[in-house]
Formats: sequence, structure tokens, C-alpha cells
Amino acid sequence: MSRHWRTPLSLLLSVFVLPLCASAANSFENTAIVRTVELGGALVHVTTTYAVKALEDGSSVYTLALGEHEHAHTSWLEAKLKGQSEVLPLEDFGYHPDSGVFLYTVELPKALDTNGTANLVVETVQTHATYAWPQEAAQKDPQSLKYNAELFVLSPYKTAVQRTKIRSPSPTVHSFSEPENVEFTTDAVVTKSGATITYGPFYEIPPSASQDFVDTKQKQISVHYTYDLPVLEVKSLKRAVEISHWGANLNVDNTMVFHNAGPRLKGHFSRLEYQTQNYFGRPAPHMLPGINLLLPAGIHSAYYYDLVGNVSTSHLRTVPSVPKGSNANSFSLFELRPRYPVMGGWNYSFTIGWDSPLEDYAGYDKTTGNYVVGVPLITIIPTAVIDEAEISIVLPEGATDIDYFAPYPALSEQITKHITYLDTIGRPKITLKYKELTDKHTGTIYVTYKVPFRAHLQKPLAVATAFLGLFAVALTWKRVDVRIRRK
Repeated sequence: MSRHWRTPLSLLLSVFVLPLCASAANSFENTAIVRTVELGGALVHVTTTYAVKALEDGSSVYTLALGEHEHAHTSWLEAKLKGQSEVLPLEDFGYHPDSGVFLYTVELPKALDTNGTANLVVETVQTHATYAWPQEAAQKDPQSLKYNAELFVLSPYKTAVQRTKIRSPSPTVHSFSEPENVEFTTDAVVTKSGATITYGPFYEIPPSASQDFVDTKQKQISVHYTYDLPVLEVKSLKRAVEISHWGANLNVDNTMVFHNAGPRLKGHFSRLEYQTQNYFGRPAPHMLPGINLLLPAGIHSAYYYDLVGNVSTSHLRTVPSVPKGSNANSFSLFELRPRYPVMGGWNYSFTIGWDSPLEDYAGYDKTTGNYVVGVPLITIIPTAVIDEAEISIVLPEGATDIDYFAPYPALSEQITKHITYLDTIGRPKITLKYKELTDKHTGTIYVTYKVPFRAHLQKPLAVATAFLGLFAVALTWKRVDVRIRRK
């Protein structure tokens, strides 16, 4: 996850982190912590509810702690008060080497007085937190995944009671770990009811955001469960968006590399077995025959091709454009069907693109003379994680006063020149790079720019100059005698 600022580590530790750790335990107490883990494929959704009580007046900043394992798999983190939709301000303080945890602070909307309480709900999305087990499976075998996590929820505050619930998408749970020599409990460490596995309750846990607690008291847990859907990952996504004022068009071109992260196929692929499974309606869970994508309304001239060429086995159902300001939630449905079913461990590369009316995404501010264009960050791919994403936005030639506002901080960003046909000086291109994007990373990149009047004439003048040059060469060639001898 991206930091909100960049500061030298030594200064950060001395000015912010060390005082934060020293004073955190004196500000709050956790009366209860309940963590719910919704297991899945490439994505695991985790909801942690902190029932907190203030120990001093004016307590308004709550500190969260993530262990190294949890932080390595967390790509989305959001905090709210229970029952409210407003997202609370969150600051990332990075890694604290003395305690061995990653620290975040959440600012409460209202400071709490002594013994004041609040219920803080923290939602995270974990990526690459599961893996296929066994790692190989025949075409007709079921698919099972394994999830590893830490037993205790780390916190710089004392916790009165804590429990963790892990819910499997299938009632078939092959096994789950039962850690031994666990402190803070006199009952059974783990219980199972249906598809839910509960660890705890654990009582009177001291502040646990320390290296000593992690080394001596923290335990590892794992759950082995059946998963009946393909585990889809997008290894890379290259999205190129081109804005054309002359054509009043917004072109979106996506080049993707799909990867099926399920168990690797044992043996050879059998087309006969594949047809038999489809006939009886029992396709292999680790096989990806296709996927449905929700594309924007009003698109046209869509195309879909791979390394071989155009793929005609897919289908697009479009809907008309939605008027600006409307609350209608309309999408075009694209049924993507690769040339072959993508088995576990296989990759599939393809390109999908479309055109949209520019008026659906752009506006003009008469007071400033700025054009404002909103570009969707990504196309949501259900249950998938996008490992690497490169978003490029090509503006009209001659655009000036360029500014942009991304919904999430990018790992890198730059503005370069993009030269294509009929260009003279090239077009400005904005490039943003991201990692570990999920279905939570929805949003719009807003780009503002100006296009002077002379820039609008640049392309027709370039075309006219090219034709006049061609005619001049033709006229000159007709009038020059290149023969050696005259007749």
C-alpha cells in the first residue's frame, strides 16, 4: 500500500513512530476485538471490529498494528465507525523495526472522553493469501486451497476479549490447525460449526504490537478448504486511453495476461473429458472456460483478439449511454470466451478495446477554459487481483496546463510525449503504475487541460501541408525530364 508521504526513516522513527508507540497504550483499551475472515480464491476479505474505550480525555487517534505476514498480503485497508458509511482518515507510518509491526493511525470524527466508547470497523482485502493444495490436480479432480494466518490480532492496546472467525465458501473443510500451548484461554482454542471455524475467545491479552509478543506468544494457523471457482489472477494490465477531440471519441485499449492460480494440471488436457463435464453440467472448478466483464454503457466498435487473431467466440451486449447526473447503474455485458479453457497454471494473453462518445466522460469549464475528462481506473474483474497495472492517458495534441487527480496514489507517474500518425509535435501522455489492485480499487482518474485554438487547427494544417507537399512533388516530377536522350 502506498504511503501518504515520504520521509527519511530515521526522522520518521524519531519524530512520529517512537512517541506514537510509547503513548498509544495509555490512550485506549480494547474491550473486544472480533475478526471475520471470508475465504475466497485470489482475494480474501477480512473485517475486524474493535470495541474501544478511551482511557483519557481527548482521545481521538487510534493506532492499528499489522504483522509482517498480514501486511505483505494486504492491498486494501479502510476504517469506518460501525453503522456509518464515512471513511475515516488513515495515515501509514510504515514499519517499526523495534516492535516488528506496521503501524497506522485512524482519526476518529470526535474525540472521546474518559470511558467513552466507539466501535471501529477495519476492512482489508488480502491478495495471494491462499495457494492450491495439493499443487497438482487431474482434470476431473476437485480444487482445494490453503490459507495461512496469525492467531492473535496485534494491537498496541490491552485487549479484554478477542476472537477470530474464518468462514469457508464451502462447508467442505478438509482440516484446520489447532495450535498448542496457547495462553489467554481456558476453553478450547478452536471450534467448528458448519463452514465457520472460530479461534477463541481469548481473554486479557496485553499490548501485543511488540517483537517479544510475536516471538513468544503469537501462533500460526491454517485452514484447508474446498473452493469451487477458478482462482483468477491478472499478471499484467496495460490500459491505454486516447482522447480525441476531432473524433469526439474516447478509445480504451486493454492488454491483459490472465493466469489461473489453481492447481497445475496433472497429465494432459482431454477435450473429450472437457465436453463430458460440460454435458453433465459439472465443469472442473480449476478450469476457466470464460468470464463476464461489465463494460461502460454506450460503448461501440468493440474488439477482442489474442496472439492468433480475432476471437469470435465471445459476445457483447451493449446498452445506451447514461445521461450525466443520472443514478442509473447500467453496464454493457461482455462475455469473454478464450479459444481454449484455461487450466490451472496456464496463462492467456489477449487485448480488448472499445470506443465511447467523448461527451459521456468529458466536460468543459467556461470560466477557466479547462476540459475535464474522467477516465475509469480499471475494469473490475470479479474475484481477481491485478498484479501490475500501467494506465496511460493520451491527451489531444497541443494540450497545455495539464493536471490530473488519481483516486489512489500511484507507485510511479510521469508525463511524456506520444507520437502517432498525423502528429507534428506529439501528444502529452500521462502514465501511472500500480500493483495489487482488487475489486475495491474502483475510481476515476480526472484529467484537466486546455487546448488552444491554434492546437485545434494543427491536425488539418498538417494534413493540408502533407497533401500540398505530395502535389508539389508530383507536379515537379512531371515537369522534370529525366530521360538520357530526347526523342
